[in-house]
Amino acid sequence: MDPLRGYLGRLLLEEITPVVMVLTTPLAEATCRKSGLSFIDMLSPFSLFKKIDVPVRTASEVPYRLQMFKIRMVYASDVRKEDYEVADQRIKPVVSEANEKALPDLLSDPPQLEDVLGKPEAELCPLWIKKFNRELMRTLLFSEHETFDHPVACLLVVSSMDKEPISKFVDLFNTNQLPSLLNEGIMDPQILKHYLVLHDQQEGPQDIAVNVLAEMRSTLGLNDCKLLCINSSTEADGSNPDNLWLPYKALGLENHEGTCFLSTDDVNEIKDFMQDFASNHIIPYMEQKIRVLNQQVATTRKGFRNQIKNLWWRKRDEVPEAPNGPMYTFTSIESQIRVLGDFAFMLRDYELALSNYRLLATDYKLDKAWKRFAGVQEMSGLCYFMLDQSRKDAEYCMESAFSTYLRIGSSGQRNATRCGLWWAEMLKTRGQYREASSVYFRVSNEEPSLHSAVLLEQAASCYLLSSPPMLRKYGFHLILAGNSYYMSDQKQHAVRAYRNALFVYKQNPWSYINDHVHFNVGRWYGVLGILDVAIKHLLEVIACSHQSLITQNMFLSDFFHYVQSMGKKFDVYKLQLPVFNMSSLRVIHEDHRTYASDADVDVSEGTWQDLEEELIPSSSVVRTNWLDTQPKSSLRKYKDSCVCVAGEAVKVNLELKNPLQIPVDVSGISLICQLSTNMDALSSDISGLTLGGEDKVNTEPSISILETDEDNFIVSKLDIILGGGESKIVQLDVTPKVEGILKLVGIRWTLSNSVVGYQYFEFGAQKKNKKGKRGCRRSFNNSLVVIKGLPKLTGSIDRMPTKAFAGDLQLLKLNLRNHSEYAVKGIKMKISNPRFLIPGDSPDIGLEFPHCLKKHTQSEVDLVPYKCTKENFKGLLFAFPQDSEIQAGATVSWPIWFHAATPGNVSLYISLYYEMESSSDIKYRTLRMHYDLEVLPSLDISFAISMSSSILQEYIVRMDVMNKTPTESFVLHQLSCVGSKWAVSALSSCNSISSVETVSANQAVSCFFKIKDFEADSCKEAESGSYRSDMALYPGSNGDVFDIARSPLADFHFQERYRQGKLEKVPCSLLDFVLISKATGNSSKPSPDLQLLSHHICHCSALSQSPIWWLMEGPRTITHDFSKSCCEVSIQLVIHNSAAHKSSVRVVTSDVMREKNQTVHPHDSTSVQGGWHDVSLENDIKAISSAKGTRHEKQSSKSISPYVWCSLSTAQIELQPDSCSRVPLKVCIFAPGTYNFSNYELQWKVLPSKEAQVDENGSSGGGPGHPFYVTVLQSV
Repeated sequence: MDPLRGYLGRLLLEEITPVVMVLTTPLAEATCRKSGLSFIDMLSPFSLFKKIDVPVRTASEVPYRLQMFKIRMVYASDVRKEDYEVADQRIKPVVSEANEKALPDLLSDPPQLEDVLGKPEAELCPLWIKKFNRELMRTLLFSEHETFDHPVACLLVVSSMDKEPISKFVDLFNTNQLPSLLNEGIMDPQILKHYLVLHDQQEGPQDIAVNVLAEMRSTLGLNDCKLLCINSSTEADGSNPDNLWLPYKALGLENHEGTCFLSTDDVNEIKDFMQDFASNHIIPYMEQKIRVLNQQVATTRKGFRNQIKNLWWRKRDEVPEAPNGPMYTFTSIESQIRVLGDFAFMLRDYELALSNYRLLATDYKLDKAWKRFAGVQEMSGLCYFMLDQSRKDAEYCMESAFSTYLRIGSSGQRNATRCGLWWAEMLKTRGQYREASSVYFRVSNEEPSLHSAVLLEQAASCYLLSSPPMLRKYGFHLILAGNSYYMSDQKQHAVRAYRNALFVYKQNPWSYINDHVHFNVGRWYGVLGILDVAIKHLLEVIACSHQSLITQNMFLSDFFHYVQSMGKKFDVYKLQLPVFNMSSLRVIHEDHRTYASDADVDVSEGTWQDLEEELIPSSSVVRTNWLDTQPKSSLRKYKDSCVCVAGEAVKVNLELKNPLQIPVDVSGISLICQLSTNMDALSSDISGLTLGGEDKVNTEPSISILETDEDNFIVSKLDIILGGGESKIVQLDVTPKVEGILKLVGIRWTLSNSVVGYQYFEFGAQKKNKKGKRGCRRSFNNSLVVIKGLPKLTGSIDRMPTKAFAGDLQLLKLNLRNHSEYAVKGIKMKISNPRFLIPGDSPDIGLEFPHCLKKHTQSEVDLVPYKCTKENFKGLLFAFPQDSEIQAGATVSWPIWFHAATPGNVSLYISLYYEMESSSDIKYRTLRMHYDLEVLPSLDISFAISMSSSILQEYIVRMDVMNKTPTESFVLHQLSCVGSKWAVSALSSCNSISSVETVSANQAVSCFFKIKDFEADSCKEAESGSYRSDMALYPGSNGDVFDIARSPLADFHFQERYRQGKLEKVPCSLLDFVLISKATGNSSKPSPDLQLLSHHICHCSALSQSPIWWLMEGPRTITHDFSKSCCEVSIQLVIHNSAAHKSSVRVVTSDVMREKNQTVHPHDSTSVQGGWHDVSLENDIKAISSAKGTRHEKQSSKSISPYVWCSLSTAQIELQPDSCSRVPLKVCIFAPGTYNFSNYELQWKVLPSKEAQVDENGSSGGGPGHPFYVTVLQSV
């Protein structure tokens, strides 16, 4: 690419150009001021020659042609090094002027990503920024280490009206009038001089000026003197000065006085003068100067000999290191080489310039003249660029110059800035935008805030122009630029920079950066007085939960400050404070399904439908929803929509959260609704009642059309104060008054009585499935069909516990109230878990609990035996009496028995069905109730039952009770056997168990009882009344026995029996226990009002079960004279068949003693169960013997018995079911002592019958004889 086609090439041609020093007399300057221009202003528009086409020959013999050339006209008074602070004041208006022009653009919407990416480079870097860069470079004019700002020529101008013009020329170039840089030897005063006579046509005829010119040429030289006539036009000539000077206004030259006497001829004459001055004087002079200097340099410095000489000389004269190095006058060879290089550069002989710059770089480096070294490195880089050679060398030179300038210190910072600007433009020309942005950023660190802001903005633009665009760096550098603009009091520029970065952070989770951008943009808009836009941006940061408390206070304070400055309330769509959790949105409406509380709505519909399956009348028609249950209903056309009832509130639950750490006041929270009474118009498409969709909401957020229509519906309003970080679920409701279509549109609220926020509910359109039918709606349907009013029941259970101990038994009351004007009938109730809740009977409502559960004598009340069967079992479904009705406005109570069956968390569901007498589209409604219950462990009870070896059909029972509560104590009140078959009593050795009457926390106790089968033939105690099915466990509670055979204990026991085993006939050996206890609470003594608990243990059985029971009967003590004869003892073996079938029993006696050392292992499950073991005397003797020694270890397996059986050795009998038989036996004893007649065995076999089969596991068996001790004494 040709460098001249780029911006940097044109910039170098315009900025590094020959300087012409201008000296004018006051009259000459006054002549130009008549047209509102200075002399330089008048000539400057014509100092740029775009097609000069002048041949040039420098050091080379081959000429080339210049097509473009420019000279800079500078007053002699301006040829000086300007102070940076004064120069910066000249730069500031450039930025301020653009600052004022940026205000109208700030009222438009911020740019979006697509818009910014589509902008060309010229728009990203506007003209005022380029002008700023030029002015920043011009602050370095006339630096002492550079010569391209040294005057090439001097133009001396006198007026034709000056007296003695020749003397004036001499006086103008007087040493006292020249700039100090020329007098100090830094600049060469021997420059080209050109003399000009300026004649004002309005002051006199041109002849005067011609005479002056002739005199000048004779004195000063023929070719160096010129005449220029101006102001030949008058105001009456009709010439249009604006049109004449219009092409030059772009250069910043404006006629401030409004008059201009320059005619077209004058302008043409000026052009000709400048053309002649440049082509015939400036350029030839520079050519000649280059050739002379090149010859001198070639003589003194070029060649191997001269280079060695120069190196040796510089090493000999070591100079101390200084920022600017040693002082060089214009006569020094280094200054001459620099002039040669700069002149060659200005005439575009870049190769000659580069060779001299490289030559100088070595000298300056050896001299440690670092500033001059950096200067020639800078120019070398530009030469490389203009030659379009080696990018690497060009960048190396610019990097070297930039680093060296910075290393010098403050004196080189501005030079580093200019070098960075050249360098960045060089990289941009080559498409290296990313590297250019880095250079801009490095330069910005060395400049004050205003300059730094402009440079950072240019760096951001380069990041955007990179491929691919680096958006994050673009936004970051814009934020840095905006902050610097604000520090420099350029607020419009600051807002513009921040606005342009908004789109970068809009979709990114950089919350802190987003908050910083929006808050500052809003704050600066507020300072500028654009309050509506300021509030719009501050709305983005008021919900900054991640910020500190101080920052949140600051954001909120500024927001409310600008809101109050507006002087009015305004509506904000999707106001972020408080935060509404739309995912928690829940609409509660009642059709035929009504709910006792809001918590009941949270139960899944499937749970309620399963519960109400038997409750609601069935139909042979398959129905898709509840409206299908009304075949003639006029609402079938709305079967895909939700239905509510006029006069009944539609509730909306929604969660609000305050994301801030400070409390916020939220008032007037209400629903935005619409209700249309035109049912026919909306029947085809209920969802047609919308606001035009979300797109319209975003573009036209207005709620003026949604004000409350009090004739059709009433909405509630709620005022709350949300604490810091607090979340709260609020319930809003709308009550429709008339039939129609109700649409829930959204929600509105007022924040701190200043800002009205509103938000529309978001709902999805129905989607079509593969068959073309509409699929399921989302859970939130915002359209509801309003039908006319219906009767409605409300209900609750009084004192329903939320926490109870396992076994807790209470009498509760169900209250039902009819709120309508019509009676309801046909009431039925379904309970999900009858183990916990059972409906009572109507008379139970007035009973005194728990006294109503106690047993009464037959004389007091005529009792009918209660048998809990499947027919009278109160299960899941309960129907109220057929004639029962609840009249309008009436309240009915019904008893409900509660029993905490098992520990754990339990959910109880109750559904009531009722029918209506009024004519309506809905024939029935249901009332749904739901209770959550936590049942705590109380008493853990287990029973171990063992058959008695001394009495037939008697069992020994051990009851283990464990208190699993950490603090509560329980009183054992009563133990009962369920049914009339079994009786329970205390052991004869333990008539009272008062020692365990109270079971303390974490305590375990065991109690022993006997149980007897009343139906046995051998049970005579039943007649005497010593055995009963209930036994009081607490002293003095014999009269307070509870009747477990009546409701509700019998009902709950049936539920537990059904739960713990199958509901069918079980073997007669199984029995159930009911233990009734009382919780003492904090009471030290039990009282009648203590909490009652019933524990049901079902399907208990004996540890060792056998169909054949037997025992031996006979004398226990006998006196006999063994001196006369042996003793014969007659005994009987009583055998009982408890099986349901005939059994064959065989008795076998043996005279051989059993092994003494046959021990019973404790792990033998067939011998020892539940902690029971043999306590016979033989085992005790054996245990003692084992402790003393091992003399019994090797006993023979057989020994001589001290007695013999003298009757039959075997006997076999058959027993009918549930019958007894006696087998006579006789024993012959040979010596006194105590004998155990247990060396016999029984073997049995159950005989199957034709009607029933026998369990194979219990069809046969046998066992050794039970111990039977007889003591025989020697008679005296």
